[in-house]
Amino acid sequence: MKVLLFGLNFNECSSRRENRFATVASIFSAIRKDQSFAIGYDVNDFLDNSSDKAVWLYTQNLAIQLKPKEAQQSVVAPLSSYQMIWETFANQSESERDIFLHDVFPSGFLWGTSTGSFNVEGGWAEDGKGESIWDRFGHEGHVHMKQTADVACDSYHKIEYDTYLLRGLQPNIYKFSISWPRIFHNGSKDSLNPQGVDYYNKLIDTLLDSNIEPMVTLFHWDLPQALQDLGGWQNESIINAFVDYASFCFATFGDRVKFWITFHEPWVISYAGYGTGQHPPGIADPGEASYQVAHVILKAHARAWHVYDIHYRPKQHGKVGIVLNSDWAEPKSPGSPDDVRAAELYLQFMLGWFAHPIFVNGDYPDILKSQIKQKNQECSTPIAKLPMFSDDEKLLLNGTADFFGLSHYTSRYISASINHSCTPSYENIGDFSQHVDPSWPQTPAPWLYVVPWGLRRLLRFVSQEYTGSRLPIYIAGNGAPTDDGGDLINDTTRLDYYRLYINEALKAIKLDAIDVQSYIARSLIDGFEGSSGYSQKFGLHHVNFENANRQRTPKESAYLFSTVIENNGFPSNVTRKFIQPLKKDVSMSTKLPSLPASDVPSKAKVVWEKFSTQTNFERDMYFYGTFPEGFLWGVSTSAYQTEGAWDADGKGPSIWDNFTHIPGNINNNDTGDIACDSYNKVDEDLYLLRALRVNTYRFSLSWPRIFPNGRINSINRQGVDYYNRLIDGLLARNITPMVTLYHWDMPQALQDIGGWENPILIELFDNFADFCFQTFGDRVKFWVTFNEPIAISWLGYDLGTFPPNMKDDPGYTVYKITHTILKAHARVYHTYDQKYRQSQKGVISLSLNIDWVEPKTPNDPRDVETADRYLQFMAGWFAHPIFKNGDYPEAMKWKVGNRSELQKLPSSRLPVFTEEEREYIRGTADVFCLNYYTSKIITHKTTRLKPYSYENDQERELKTDLSWPTSALDGMRAVPWGLRRLLNWIKEEYGNPPIYITENGVGIKTKSDVDDTSRIFYYKTHIDEALKAYNLDGVNLRGFVAWSFMDNFEWLSGYDPRFGLHQVDFDNPNRPRTPKRSAIYFAEIIHQNGLPQPKEEEFLYGKFPENFYWSVASAAYQIEGAWRADGKGLSIWDQFAHTPLKISNDENGDIACDSYHKMEADLAILKELKVTHYRFSISWPRILPDGTTQHINEAGLKYYERLVDALLAANIQPQVTMYHWDLPQALQNTGGWENETIIQTFKDYAELLFQRLGEKEFLPDQAVPLT
Repeated sequence: MKVLLFGLNFNECSSRRENRFATVASIFSAIRKDQSFAIGYDVNDFLDNSSDKAVWLYTQNLAIQLKPKEAQQSVVAPLSSYQMIWETFANQSESERDIFLHDVFPSGFLWGTSTGSFNVEGGWAEDGKGESIWDRFGHEGHVHMKQTADVACDSYHKIEYDTYLLRGLQPNIYKFSISWPRIFHNGSKDSLNPQGVDYYNKLIDTLLDSNIEPMVTLFHWDLPQALQDLGGWQNESIINAFVDYASFCFATFGDRVKFWITFHEPWVISYAGYGTGQHPPGIADPGEASYQVAHVILKAHARAWHVYDIHYRPKQHGKVGIVLNSDWAEPKSPGSPDDVRAAELYLQFMLGWFAHPIFVNGDYPDILKSQIKQKNQECSTPIAKLPMFSDDEKLLLNGTADFFGLSHYTSRYISASINHSCTPSYENIGDFSQHVDPSWPQTPAPWLYVVPWGLRRLLRFVSQEYTGSRLPIYIAGNGAPTDDGGDLINDTTRLDYYRLYINEALKAIKLDAIDVQSYIARSLIDGFEGSSGYSQKFGLHHVNFENANRQRTPKESAYLFSTVIENNGFPSNVTRKFIQPLKKDVSMSTKLPSLPASDVPSKAKVVWEKFSTQTNFERDMYFYGTFPEGFLWGVSTSAYQTEGAWDADGKGPSIWDNFTHIPGNINNNDTGDIACDSYNKVDEDLYLLRALRVNTYRFSLSWPRIFPNGRINSINRQGVDYYNRLIDGLLARNITPMVTLYHWDMPQALQDIGGWENPILIELFDNFADFCFQTFGDRVKFWVTFNEPIAISWLGYDLGTFPPNMKDDPGYTVYKITHTILKAHARVYHTYDQKYRQSQKGVISLSLNIDWVEPKTPNDPRDVETADRYLQFMAGWFAHPIFKNGDYPEAMKWKVGNRSELQKLPSSRLPVFTEEEREYIRGTADVFCLNYYTSKIITHKTTRLKPYSYENDQERELKTDLSWPTSALDGMRAVPWGLRRLLNWIKEEYGNPPIYITENGVGIKTKSDVDDTSRIFYYKTHIDEALKAYNLDGVNLRGFVAWSFMDNFEWLSGYDPRFGLHQVDFDNPNRPRTPKRSAIYFAEIIHQNGLPQPKEEEFLYGKFPENFYWSVASAAYQIEGAWRADGKGLSIWDQFAHTPLKISNDENGDIACDSYHKMEADLAILKELKVTHYRFSISWPRILPDGTTQHINEAGLKYYERLVDALLAANIQPQVTMYHWDLPQALQNTGGWENETIIQTFKDYAELLFQRLGEKEFLPDQAVPLT
């Protein structure tokens, strides 16, 4: 009877648990007993629930053996996994094969990127790290252009920098390796290097702090050289060393690391390190050493897995696996059985060599063993020696992985070898030859061709051959390099590589039901790529290896990958995401109170009374602390300065477009036509904002981008879409948009009708604001009507340096413009208040630029009044009507009115509000927004009456202190303490409203300022002053927004001054952004919510042990004086100090403190100090004038005897230094310490002291440290 088994299932079968092979065998034995035999079977259900797919292979062979001999001859051997996979795809057309699948990955899919320790860390011999084989290999000149990994990307010193990039990329996991010689410098556990452990602890903690899961590789090729000197992976004793190292890592980091990889791509170690010798240790022995090394690595892997499984898994609950690299292999001639078999051999020699022992049955694949055996038989002498595993070793190996880590980069066409050479080589042993399709795109790596569809086929093979539904597959390495000769940032040529390879993984999951759970891109940053050095760039971020700072810049591929991660694949339609409610609540429960008009000077003069008497030490003392929970941290930009796209997608021209297009108006004739190109780089900007950790982003809306002609009848939907995309992107990252409605870029069409001189602008601006509230207000909760309106009025209509360049009517128009702006602001505020506040629950204000001024003579009331008047003209001009009584400050009204009268004008040049207008303007702000950059020193000055001028109206003179740090802009020196005082002034003047610093920063004039330590100091000191204002002075500070997010167009100065936390390369049309050191620093301040005291600076309270010595010290030459008194000889310091120009101010120790004559006074001070000991030195030439005992100066000796006696009588123990640098000049004349006879001379001198003073019971101190 012929039996066809359609299903083979086991339910509650105890024998299956005991011996799966026996269970299957018994089925076929029963069939055979009844003179029947099986002609087919399907055991998929059984295998899917089995932990050992070797059953499948076993039953295949058993079924054939059970058939009658005559039947066996006609039965075709079953297809192997490779043959099944290849035949599945063999008939695909190119269009079917290459179709792009629009879908998303499963929920919880792990996205990541990777590095290897020797590729990126640098610090090759720092802090106790031992030498690795790659260090030695590079130093011996075996790498491209003799490059080394000594510094590499300097990641050893740049944990925060790399994590910054990772936050921008937003992966779930970061795969990195631990450097074995950094942990155990000679490879053994008795050579522990605590500083290396600290580095990885910090890295792991920093990753977790940024919600990034570490995936840690124990061995990524950088073997300690000390172990290589003992034979490396050819010496089986290394297994124990590796297990010790692995166990230490599990014990030390395993509480936080849940994904472990024992070996990264061991095929490369065996093949390139011991087969071809292209990698260290440079051994070319493909027939024996290569196989021996693989054998040892497999056993080391298995041992490490069992250590984790037994000792650490129960508590740590992590996973341990291995990452195997493999190409996909296609038969060169599909119709050739030999080529099909050769392709399968290629896969088994690359992947099965390691995967089969671990994932199938603990042993090498039969096809590999038989091929080597056959090849050795064909040749006169064996050309390959494949070690054998014992039965115990097979049991140890089998099943030692919790996941299958796969690295895949490319594919090959494979043909059967023709010449059958007996020269040992990888291809000759396998009897196959490799080929590529000329149509496959090539990369700068000569071995890597772009063949995306190979990944899907390889994944299906891995699933069918090794994992099934039992284990997940993690794609742990995939990527392609660019070379160092092209565009290093705009790597568009490889965007398709990532898109298409990731899409093939998606097909494997969605179409083939393969359990792929991770995709990890190689690599986070460009690095040292082994033998290729730095010539191949695999990084998602470019590293400038020519710069000592190793600055990193996101490439286009980083932005692409980040978008794929954000979308979790390739959805068919990317719709606006559901936005979570804001975590930062900026709404106000009550309106600010009404305040009376300010006095002249205002009561805020108490700020000068409080602070102006501070010493510099008190003023600059550093303060540690944090800001309140919910504090807003952000960065700022404006539309014209960053967006570019000046006439794209329907945008209308602004006054700044027209102004910059006139040659000579801007430094270098720069324009904002492209600027930072933010209009086309939303993803890039969001990437860096996420990395920066800000919770707010302040930007402005371009009025002419939304209303090209400035009016509501010209809505430009593409402009609206841009801002919707930006706002949605911010909210998706939990970043609060802080939106400025007007940052100086008036639509030119409205300027043509008079601009802010035309009162109709009030209504038109309100229409624009109303539209913005209606369109964006459901998501925008923080509105700023005008940014620095003083620049509009004063610079645009008085000085005329800013567009619209009106300077025909100075001293008049400037006040009229502000009058209109204030009414426009109030109109917009009321529109929001009446129509939108209840539903949108936001706040609205305007941002005022205010400098602090310090009276030149703080105790001169006139200078104090002048300082207060200056602030009223600069800040109160806008703030007093809004935050106080709806009118201008009295100081301003009186001064402009008085001067107008002296100028014989019929009325004041300062316009007057009606009572209705005052009531309408009063209270039209929910918070106080401040832009602060610098401070000045002020004094009163009687200014001329004509020409009329806003500046002259203030009757003041401004100066700066030349000791204050300069910046790129004249008159904008860094004065951090001015910020604290200004915040206090606002508190006193306006009733301590909620204050947001909406701009603060410093410009640096340089082509590149990535290593911007001066900016770090600027922010550190300014934020600290803000912290003092909040914590010490009770200022109601709610947020700090840095200017600026990135370098941009800085108005009249063009692109010369750089204010950004991110550098923008304006010479590159792609406008790449590079994080500066200040960005990393600012991100850390945000994370800490201020400047908490470092643990190492925390004050420790406690007591010293009983009988602890408390002492003070002096030295003879420094205090005694009496340089020639009572027979004292000359010392070398006497001679030196009397030589002109040797000592500052030609001073000397002839008298010094005159302690030789003031013993009693010194003793009184010591008693007052209550010291237990006094350390002083004896002047050698005072006791022995010529340095020798031939002439003893008793007067000198008696001086020290009296001093010792007096100290002991006061219960103060002497601590005597015999030599504190004042050698007798007589001894120096005979060579001093260069003459060895001085040793006996010093001994004689010491013995004299011991004889005369030693019986007085003190502690001699023969040396003094150089301080």
